[in-house]
This record gives sequence, structure tokens and C-alpha cells, in this order.
Amino acid sequence: MFDIDKWQEIFSTIQKNRLRTFLTGFSVAWGIFILIVLLGSGQGLKNGAEHQFLSDASNAIWLQGDVTSMPYKGMQAGRRIRLKNEDYEYIKKNIEGVEYITVAQDVQNVKSINYKNEKGNYLVRSCQPDHAKLEKCNIISGRFLNDMDIKEARKVAVIGKPVQEALFKEEDPLGKYVDVSGILYKVIGVFKDEGRQDNDRLYIPISTMQKSYNGKDYVDVIWFSTGNASLLQSKRMLEDSKAYIYSKYKIDPADERAFVAFDNNENYKQIMDLLNGIKFFVGIIGVGTIIAGIVGVSNIMMIVVKERTKEIGVRKAIGATPYSIVSLVIQESILITGFAGYVGLVLGVVVTELAKKFMPPSDFFRNPEVDLSVAIGATLFLIFAGAVAGFVPALKAARIKPIEALRDE
Repeated sequence: MFDIDKWQEIFSTIQKNRLRTFLTGFSVAWGIFILIVLLGSGQGLKNGAEHQFLSDASNAIWLQGDVTSMPYKGMQAGRRIRLKNEDYEYIKKNIEGVEYITVAQDVQNVKSINYKNEKGNYLVRSCQPDHAKLEKCNIISGRFLNDMDIKEARKVAVIGKPVQEALFKEEDPLGKYVDVSGILYKVIGVFKDEGRQDNDRLYIPISTMQKSYNGKDYVDVIWFSTGNASLLQSKRMLEDSKAYIYSKYKIDPADERAFVAFDNNENYKQIMDLLNGIKFFVGIIGVGTIIAGIVGVSNIMMIVVKERTKEIGVRKAIGATPYSIVSLVIQESILITGFAGYVGLVLGVVVTELAKKFMPPSDFFRNPEVDLSVAIGATLFLIFAGAVAGFVPALKAARIKPIEALRDE
């Protein structure tokens, strides 16, 4: 395998047929280049989709009342269904599998939020302590809301990083008070959310909002995560929650407009399955391109064997074994395939890394990358493919009879 004379002969043959060798190698290099770029792009699409789920828990279920469209058990159509604190408590205690749970109710008609001479317009959302887990709020200073804040209806607020920068500039906001339409809230924490639209806001206790603004126990949304539950289990949790709401508020089970329920588990799985399918499809395309290049190598080796028929006959006449003939052809095939494939592999990785570095991330495509295991697998595949590409021509060369070869014109 490592006979110096054989390698000298192989390099001599390649040098005599530079253009043919280059074109053969180019087809292989192009195939592996396309494979790496396509796989990197497929991962970029998947990363973009996963990033869209970073701002909220991907295993979450939302429940929200709407307006009934059907009469039911003496109740008229057109009723507004408003969820309450007791619904939150029921789901928290009775729906098996709930991991984190919160409610959300926005404060309406907030004119401005002021601190000293600075002011701005931001969303004020009331919630429960688990909201930080579901919204994926990363606390960068201070803390988030806790159970005592809810129990005592404290006038405290957790603000987003942009709110801090706009109102407090370089000043530490912790312990300071912001004026929310005439009500002062003590800042207890600052957060940063992966969702670009989820940072320009303040979070306050749901109990504070209900006592200070509307005096009622309504909530807009009940939101909970399902932990490690399977898709089937999350669907059961959703159906159990809906059954409770429909029964309590006397809603016709066929009335789909009266209540909005959304299972992010199913949506996340569908998107990930689609993107995995895309990655698999582009992988097939890339492998097909490589195979086309390998077939080209095999054809070229057949031509090489044909051109060297007389030479091979002479070798066999003076004692060359079939193994030495086969190894000569296969080594040349592996050399061409392996080197060209490695060049294509490196170029594909370089292009992917450059795209990762210079291409601005978006909601649909970000951080294209190639798994190291894929690169290693592709390299091993190239070595195997090179051997396969040279095997058939090598067998043909080994079967050449010396007498017939010497008569060949």
C-alpha cells in the first residue's frame, strides 16, 4: 500500500493527464462542497426557527377567553368569557403535569412611565412569579416577582434593559421608583429577554394590577408549561383544561370561537419535523451530487485502465500479481477522490463559517454551521467512495491476460 515506486508511478500518471485529473477531482470537490453548504444552510434554518422559540417556553400552552357564538344551556350567544384567578388556581392544582404557570393581564391606558425628567411609553404587564420561566426573562440585576409580592399586592416592578437605559441612563435603578400614570412602583429587578419585542416593558404583580386598576380578578391569559410531557400528554392537559373552562362557563363544546387555546408543543414539533425533513432532503441532494462525482472518477479510471492495457499486460507477464494491479488502480482512485473531496470539504466549511460571521442573523436564518461529526463522516465516506470508484476498473485491470494485452492496439 505504501510502495514508493507505486506512488511515483501514480503521480507520474496524474502529471501526464493534468486536465483530466483536475476535471475529475473538481466534480468530487464540488459535490462535497455542495453537501457541506446545504447541510450548513439547513442547520441555519433550524437555528432561526429555534431562536423564534427562545423568547417563550417551547413547551407551553396558552388559554384565553373570547366571545361565544352559540347559545348553550339557557345562556345567550355573544357572551364575553373572562378567565379569573380561580381558574389559574384550579389548573395549577388539578391539571396533572403542569410545570410552571402564570397569568397575564396588561394595564390599559398607561399614558407614560416617568423617572425624574425622563419618560417613555412602555407596556405594563401584570403576572405571577413563574412568568419569568415561561417568558424566559434573564434577570441581569435584582430579582423577579415572588409570592410575597403577589400576596401583599406590593407596588414593585421588574423593568426591561431598554427601559433602564432610557429612564435611568447610567444610574442604578434598583430601589428607585418609577411613576406609572400616577402610581409609584419600586424597581426590584432588571431583565433581558431573547425576544426583541419583549424587552420594552415592565412586569408588576397581578394582585397589584387588579387592586389598583380594575378591582376585579380577571386575567387575559393563563399560560403554563408542560415540562417533559410528550405531545400526547400535552394534548391531554390542554383538553382537560378546556373541559374545565367549557363546563364552568357553560360553553357549547362545539363553539370553537368562545375560547382560544394554543399548544406550542405541537407547533414546535411540526416546525422542527419540517426543518429536519428539509435537512434530510438537502443531504440527499448533496450525497447525490457526490455520487455523481464518484461515478465520474470510476469512469475515468476505466479509461486509465484501457489506456494502460499493454503496460498492465507486460507487468503481469513479468510476474506482477493481480493484487499489485488492483492496489495500484485503487490507490490512484483514492488519492484523487480523497484529495479533491478534502479540498471541497474545507472550502464548504470556510464558506459556512464566513456566512456565520458576516451574514446578519434573522428570525428565519441564523448561525449556519456544520457538525464536526458530519465533517468526519464525510471524510470517511470519501475514502470509502474512492475505493469503490476504483474497485471495478481495478478488477478489470487484474483480469487482463498478458497475451491479449500485448496484442492490444
